[in-house]
Amino acid sequence: MAEIENTTAPQPLYVYNTLTKEKELFTPIHTGRVGLYVCGPTVYGSPHLGHARPYITFDILFRYLQYQGYKVRYVRNITDVGHLENDADEGEDKIAKKARLEQVEPMEIAHLYTDEFEHSMSALNNLPVSISPRATGHIIEQIEMITEIINKGLAYEADGSVYFDVIAYHKGGGNYGELSGRVVEDLIAGAGENRRILAGQSEKRNPADFALWKKAQSEHIMKWPSPWSVGFPGWHIECSAMSRKYLGTEFDIHGGGMDLIFPHHEGEIAQCKAVNNAEPVKYWMHCNMLTINGQKMGKSLGNFITLSDLFSGTGNDVIEKAYDPMTIRFFILQAHYRSTLDFSNTGLQAAEKGLYRLLQAAELLNTYSEVHNDAGETWSPEDWILQCHAVMNDDLNTARLISELFEGVSIINKIKAGTVQLSTYHFQLFKSTFNTMLIDILGLKNPTNSQSGYNEVVKDLMHLVLDLRQMSRDTKNWDMSDAIRDKLANMNIKVKDEKEGATWEMH
Repeated sequence: MAEIENTTAPQPLYVYNTLTKEKELFTPIHTGRVGLYVCGPTVYGSPHLGHARPYITFDILFRYLQYQGYKVRYVRNITDVGHLENDADEGEDKIAKKARLEQVEPMEIAHLYTDEFEHSMSALNNLPVSISPRATGHIIEQIEMITEIINKGLAYEADGSVYFDVIAYHKGGGNYGELSGRVVEDLIAGAGENRRILAGQSEKRNPADFALWKKAQSEHIMKWPSPWSVGFPGWHIECSAMSRKYLGTEFDIHGGGMDLIFPHHEGEIAQCKAVNNAEPVKYWMHCNMLTINGQKMGKSLGNFITLSDLFSGTGNDVIEKAYDPMTIRFFILQAHYRSTLDFSNTGLQAAEKGLYRLLQAAELLNTYSEVHNDAGETWSPEDWILQCHAVMNDDLNTARLISELFEGVSIINKIKAGTVQLSTYHFQLFKSTFNTMLIDILGLKNPTNSQSGYNEVVKDLMHLVLDLRQMSRDTKNWDMSDAIRDKLANMNIKVKDEKEGATWEMH
């Protein structure tokens, strides 16, 4: 897709900054340019529904920033080494473990699931990112950054591994915990959940310290030479090194899911400030979790639903049918990105119907080049357009934008019924804005999944059914005509008889 062009007067964008816990006016560091980094997947398994939410969220941000006229460099990494079990500093590498179980090379696992991830992102109509760096391709940069932190006296070597020294950082004026609200003294004491995660790690001076480099055991497959040992990088240093390489020491927006605030993003801030003595990111943005039965969806919990299962309707007993990727995208966008969203078949099926109504209205709207109504109320779209922009400028409120688009559907229906008047200029403005908000900003398009309920085959079949019903009406076979209508109603398909012929819609 070409860069989105905004022909309306720009309005200020406000985003919620996790660092300050406030909505803030977005002002880029460099005029006209935005640096955006989003933590990508650890590629040891198939992408699931929980992955869809953050990447759709930041695709919306990417689209909207471009729409506002910014030149955006969007960096989303691939973690293909260094992410250990339970997000801790001990245990087996998630990718290496999967490779051992499958009896293949780790890079085969990383390649397989990276390809599946990218395919799923494309199916969800996420735009290609600007740069997609892999952790294994940036080992040199990570070693260089670790060396800088050691030289600042804020990291130490222990038997070939290197750990970030949280106490030294804190004593030097650092504020470890500034993003998550954690208290350093509690972390050092190993309080709460950290007692379980950090227990028994005697190499560390303090439980709150985290790994920058881990010495590899002899059986460890993924390892590289370094000044300290043959080993592999820590999870947090990967993103710090890659974001610095492609966006600089200070950039505009860092995004991810709320589950990454601690320890991952907290660690990133500490590492970067240790080297540069400045906040690395101006705005931290986090989307909320997608849950199933009120519990976070994730591989480690075993309650995840893969995107391929959702697309096919098979492979998981929780799924009642196949869902088109556009239905999933619309389902996610119906809730504000910072609110919780719980999976249900009922919710997805309602989203399927709502999406169909919007796309059907857009299809109808695009059949008109102008409005020739001489009767009915006069309407101009300026206030509606301002409201569409206002809700998006209010921290990307896609839920409210969808509500505004349904208001637009009511206008489209009035245009069809001839009960509203628009000047040619106002009609073209309305038509352009409706399409832009639906297609370019929300990234919604006609479903493509052959198993979706709203594909071209179903449309053709419905035209055939309505033609047969019309033949019954033409021959005054009212019983057959009514029977077809009633059968369709039982399938939640409502038939409307109008002057130009019958139409149908899902309910």
